[in-house]
Amino acid sequence: MRMHKYRLEILTMVAIAAFCMVFLYTSSISRDTVFAGTDSIAAAKISESSGTSAKEIQPLIPQWVPPSGEIESTLFALQAAIGGMFIGGVFGYWIGQKKKV
Repeated sequence: MRMHKYRLEILTMVAIAAFCMVFLYTSSISRDTVFAGTDSIAAAKISESSGTSAKEIQPLIPQWVPPSGEIESTLFALQAAIGGMFIGGVFGYWIGQKKKV
């Protein structure tokens, strides 16, 4: 029996579709929830269990806060572009290796 030519692509699409279905299902369950980062959730849980206020908790590694929202979104877009180039390079390499044979 011959292996399917597009097996990796089909598996990738199935994984993306499953992720989208799970995300849509979980986001449609509760409309009143607010998405919070893990830092704020962890600080709330620590302050709840230790009896201290969340403002007294100091992070182990200080974080840099961008001076404005525009700089933050620019850095996020740059990060996404670099990640997209990396993923495109990996897929391009794979396709090149397939065509080379």
